Amino acid sequence: MKLTRPIQFITIFLIVFGLANLVDATTSSKTYTESFPAVVCPPTLAGLSSQISLSSTKTPFQRLQDKTSKTSPVKQLRLPVVADSLLVSSEATTPVVWQSRAGRWGGGALCIGPVASQWFVGASADVTTRGRLVVINSGLSDSIVDIQAFSENGKQQLQTISVKAKNYVSIAVDSFAPGDQALALLVEPQSGRINSFMIDEQGQGLRNLGGDLVNSVSTAAKSLVIPGIPVQKPVRGQTNSQAHVIRVLAPGQVDADITVEVLSADGVFVPVGLNSRLIAAGRVTEFKLEPDVSSEDFAIRIKSTEPIVAAVKSRIAASGKSDYVWSTPSPELTELTMAITGLSPLIVFAGEQINVAIDLRLVNGKTVTKSVVGNEIATWRPPSAARSITITKVKKGTFAGALVTSVNGIGYFPFAVGSELARIEIPDSNIQVLNP
Repeated sequence: MKLTRPIQFITIFLIVFGLANLVDATTSSKTYTESFPAVVCPPTLAGLSSQISLSSTKTPFQRLQDKTSKTSPVKQLRLPVVADSLLVSSEATTPVVWQSRAGRWGGGALCIGPVASQWFVGASADVTTRGRLVVINSGLSDSIVDIQAFSENGKQQLQTISVKAKNYVSIAVDSFAPGDQALALLVEPQSGRINSFMIDEQGQGLRNLGGDLVNSVSTAAKSLVIPGIPVQKPVRGQTNSQAHVIRVLAPGQVDADITVEVLSADGVFVPVGLNSRLIAAGRVTEFKLEPDVSSEDFAIRIKSTEPIVAAVKSRIAASGKSDYVWSTPSPELTELTMAITGLSPLIVFAGEQINVAIDLRLVNGKTVTKSVVGNEIATWRPPSAARSITITKVKKGTFAGALVTSVNGIGYFPFAVGSELARIEIPDSNIQVLNP
């Protein structure tokens, strides 16, 4: 009897102590820090001019090749880029860069954060090309990057390059498949903070054939939507409008069976010859697209039995000059903010049921609410005084792209997030680290 009570007391104490530790272990919460990685904007190569559209004059930026990491406010809503690539801390807003060659062409692209891979469907490697692939390392250590090229003649030899820390390299696209006409490039970094941009420019002697920035996609997919394909009606004396060219690659080992649907104000239809069309694996395939539509723009939806990458090239005259534009796939539209200062784009929405709520911020600081609704396709052009567009609500299955026309040419960019929110766990404090 004398030993029973002490044993009971010790047993109860151990049970209570164990439960207390269990409760403490299960109720301890982890803490995180969240931030948007800085986005990278391309450099301005010789003979080009660049401007970056921003939503705030207080947005911090730094030049890529500065030895320090000191940032400065942009102080203007459309920042000229003299030479170096820029790192922009734009938080949740995606900046848009507009590049042009005076009197010849213009093109738009998103400034984006580091990505694991980038597909570029565009440019050529024949005698007319003057295109460049710009690979940027915004990290603090040297990087190794693999570049895999495909053409109408199949998969090319893998090229591996090194890029010094806080620097970039510019590579002529005709070096990837000399003499071939249709290119698709996959850029995959082995290490480092890598972003790439493609400039497609063509000419024959002194004759200008136009140019554009080619936007990238991160992965191949079985379903693609390409909005924002421009249509130029024939002038007097012509019978047909310009033809578009669809470029498709199935990068895997199996041939792809694809179907192309046109989404326009005239309805949804499959053009003749584009229902169940076979695409050879590993070879870039091109075919003409000549839809009879009444509107000035349309979209296409490509469904495939195998993952593919694709883009549409449209030759068009802008400001009396010969030019062309590469329209690329857009990801499904989500809530996002994009800076469009000075661009005044025509935004093309595509989806079975379009219902988009927009907050439009003007350069004077005022905010205007707008809604865009429609079936299959709808267009809207914000006023020229727009500073940024925020998608506040969007129906699932909607995609969007933007067409911009300037005095130098026409360009396109998809509506997508430039930098994804990064979440990092903060280590918990533990006194046992100091007192083991």
